[in-house]
Amino acid sequence: MSIEDTEARKADQHVAPQADHGDQAKTVINYIAQLRAWLFLAALIVTFEIWARIDFGGTFIGSSFNWQSVAVFAVAPLLLAIGQTFVIISGGIDLSTGFIMGLAAVVAAHITNVAGLYMPLPVAMVFGVLVAMLAATVPGYINGLLISRLKVPPFIGTLGMFGVARGTAFLLAGGTTVPVKNSYFAELGNGRFYGVPYLVIVTLVFVLIMHYLLSQTRFGQHNYAIGANAQAARRAGIDIKSHLLRLYVLSAACAGLGGALYAARFTAGAAQAGEPLLLDSVAAVVIGGASLFGGSGTIIGTVAGALVIAVIQYGLVFMNVEPFWQFIAVGVVIIISVLIDQAQRRFSGAKQDE
Repeated sequence: MSIEDTEARKADQHVAPQADHGDQAKTVINYIAQLRAWLFLAALIVTFEIWARIDFGGTFIGSSFNWQSVAVFAVAPLLLAIGQTFVIISGGIDLSTGFIMGLAAVVAAHITNVAGLYMPLPVAMVFGVLVAMLAATVPGYINGLLISRLKVPPFIGTLGMFGVARGTAFLLAGGTTVPVKNSYFAELGNGRFYGVPYLVIVTLVFVLIMHYLLSQTRFGQHNYAIGANAQAARRAGIDIKSHLLRLYVLSAACAGLGGALYAARFTAGAAQAGEPLLLDSVAAVVIGGASLFGGSGTIIGTVAGALVIAVIQYGLVFMNVEPFWQFIAVGVVIIISVLIDQAQRRFSGAKQDE
């Protein structure tokens, strides 16, 4: 072996460990970025616990009532965010979910009241929820047709449906709230099973189903593929048009369930039920680690994002802070999450270029 070969070998041995350390550092940073929602959540909980102990000598973490309240706060935005997660992973956006939720809340109230005249009250409750979800899929189906068949940009198509669903909901409600006269419906919205609200149990079951759909089925894998590279997905034989149609129907159905549970919680349907929750739903998805460019995101991450928002909102109320600070706090967390996502994408791109 020549002297030159020996020196080259030694150089390679010295360089290789540096590359390994660099890859390990990148892996750790990416892992931290993926867990940012849970890190945000942990930091918020610790902050409110310290604040509570200093301010009035109480506890935030140690109160079961606080955790139940946070969970209930998270239900409505989480249900909207679950459908939004599927859409954002595909590279789209659904701005109509807020008023689709309001439309479903009004329909659930009307149908439950009418069905209660002819059916047992428990059956009328279930029937009202199912009809509300079915009614919600109608604007979702139209969204899907506009986007998949007529090539309308998701932002524009769903923004138009935002107005249509809003007007329809107010017309059906007569410009006011629609009270629900069904004791079982009220129990669904406010009752508890061994201390756990029924709303939380229903939402948890639904979350597990949607997690399985996204992570373990062909539909979920196709969704990631379309969001990552629509042209490549088309060449791979994925029917993008049919997928997008089903996708927006699914998003609307999630909003429909959110509207029905809203009507159960407040024993009334309101057209404006989901109006303030649209931003929260998108924020939960972004905070949970999904990229607005598509191709990444998880249901579990969205759950963490929804809990972050719920902890901020309830925590500030718990600490007797003016509610307007909620908007500032949530906005700051959104900006930080987007900056982390952008940094992670640039970091990954630099690694690929190397």
